[in-house]
Amino acid sequence: MTEVPVTEVPVIEKPTPVAENAADTSAASLWLVMMKAYRSVQNYIESTMEAMGIGLSDFMILEVLLHKGPMSMSQLGEKVLLANPSMTAAVDRLQKLGYVSRCSASSDRRVRTVELTKEGRKAIRKVFTQHEQDLEALMVDLCEGERARMRAGLKAIGLAAKAKTEAA
Repeated sequence: MTEVPVTEVPVIEKPTPVAENAADTSAASLWLVMMKAYRSVQNYIESTMEAMGIGLSDFMILEVLLHKGPMSMSQLGEKVLLANPSMTAAVDRLQKLGYVSRCSASSDRRVRTVELTKEGRKAIRKVFTQHEQDLEALMVDLCEGERARMRAGLKAIGLAAKAKTEAA
């Protein structure tokens, strides 16, 4: 019997897409992972807020007022990253609910200061407590060291981006 030579057929492996390669630590890959994680977490938080009967922008305003105290409409807008018309609509909504009040600043009557009412403080404390529990449940698999490294890395990226933006 004559042997037929076997010709080896080269195996062509499909390259793993960059975004799916867990070993890829390139800046582009990290950006994609951060963006997707941010969107997923944002969707999760919006759904938990909706379940509690509050919109995300209203929650952000109440949370800032709870932790930072009364502030002007423009300061509040900068903290929660809302444009003036959106800020006005949100504060109007919260005022109708009895959660915030607006008053003119004594030094400049054109400046309107927003502050939590007693009812608003009670409502945001309850919602914020649940929010903290929801976030803890989401991040339960991250140990303290992983959380610390993640926080430091994200902070460094944010500060670098801010510096480059301001320098431009």
